[in-house]
Amino acid sequence: MITRRAAFALALAAAAAPAAAHHDHRIEVVEPWARAALAGRTGAAYMTLVNPTDTTDRLIAAASDAAETVELHAHLHEGGVMRMRPVTAIEIPPGEPVVLAPGGLHIMLIGLRRDLKRGETIRLTLRFEKAGSVEVELPVLAAGARGPGAHGRHTH
Repeated sequence: MITRRAAFALALAAAAAPAAAHHDHRIEVVEPWARAALAGRTGAAYMTLVNPTDTTDRLIAAASDAAETVELHAHLHEGGVMRMRPVTAIEIPPGEPVVLAPGGLHIMLIGLRRDLKRGETIRLTLRFEKAGSVEVELPVLAAGARGPGAHGRHTH
């Protein structure tokens, strides 16, 4: 009886190995944050994504209960003008941090369901092509913030 149980456990572990290997491909989310914004308006989320593996991954979607729609966006030069455009994915190469920041790549929170108030946190689910879903809590910073540790719009 013990031998049958051991064989069953071994077979179960072997069958689960490919799934476990898939989930070992994790993307690190560093300093996530969002800007304060009013309900019904558009907000934005920022962070740095680090891929510690040796294989390129892609951020392919995001979702949040705080917004009706969540889109991946980039700022692109078109005809000498900087324009914000949705993108289908954000590539995360191995060993190169990908910074989502104001004026660059970012995550748009469209149709906010409630005010995003400074000092609160919101949840965001990031979906990666290989790493799967990653849940993130983002602190809400001031409306004019440039990131954690930055001094908003104040300059020296």
